[in-house]
Amino acid sequence: MTSDATPLLSVRGLEKRYGARIGCTDVSFDLWPGEVLAVVGESGSGKTTLLSCVSARLEPTAGTVSYRMRDGETRDLGRLTEAERRFLARTDWGFVHQNPADGLRMRVSAGANVGERLMAVGNRHYGRLREAGADWLGRVEIDAARIDDRPTEFSGGMRQRLQIARNLVTHPRLVFMDEPTGGLDVSVQARVLDLLRSLVADLGLAAIVVTHDLAVARLLSQRMIVMKAGEVVEAGLTDRVLDDPHHPYTQLLVASIPEA
Repeated sequence: MTSDATPLLSVRGLEKRYGARIGCTDVSFDLWPGEVLAVVGESGSGKTTLLSCVSARLEPTAGTVSYRMRDGETRDLGRLTEAERRFLARTDWGFVHQNPADGLRMRVSAGANVGERLMAVGNRHYGRLREAGADWLGRVEIDAARIDDRPTEFSGGMRQRLQIARNLVTHPRLVFMDEPTGGLDVSVQARVLDLLRSLVADLGLAAIVVTHDLAVARLLSQRMIVMKAGEVVEAGLTDRVLDDPHHPYTQLLVASIPEA
C-alpha cells in the first residue's frame, strides 16, 4: 500500500528543445497529493512548455515525468501507451485552459459537456448523468436551468466555470491549469479564483498552476517555482518566495506588483 509520503508526480531533469532554442531545461520537482504548485514567470520563460511536457501533451527532449497511478504503482509517463495517456487525461487528470473554448465542446449543451467526462469513466445512465450535470453546474455557480444551453450562449466567466465543472466531475487527483483567469475581466477573475480555491481544497486535489500573476500564485498555491529563460531560478513555499525573494529575477517580479 502506498501512502501520501510518496509523491503523486515526480519530474527529473526535464528538458524540451525546439532545435537550438530551449523551451525548458533541467527542471526537477515533486508534487504531493493535495498540493498546489504555481509555476510563475514572464511570457517566454518556459512555464507553458513545462506544463505541456508534464501533462504529456508534449514529448520532452530529455528527463522523466513519473506519476503514481490509482493502484499505487508509479509509472514513467514516457512509457505509457497513447491509449493509457488518453485515459489518464479523461479521468484522473483535468486540464483548465486559459481560453475556455479550448477545453469545451462549444456545439453541445452545458450538461453534455459535463456528462461526457462521466461517460469516459463508465457512467451511461442518462438520468444520473443529467443529475450530476445539474449538481456540478450549481457547484460552479451556474443556474441548473441552463443545463441545455450551449457554451456559445455563456459569458466568458461562465464558460470558464463550466470548463472547471467539466474537469472536476470525475474527481481527478491532478489538475493542470494554464493561466486559468488570464482572459477574464478583473471582477470575473476574483470570482473564478475564489471558486477554484474552494473546489481544490474541498476535493483535496493536487494542481499545477501556470501563471504570470503573482497574486494568483499566492491565492492558490502552497509552493511555487520561478522560471526565467527556460530554467528554474527559485523555488520554495509561496509565501516565503514572495515575501523574501532571493534571486534577482524573483525580486524584480515581486517589485513590479502594483501597490494595493
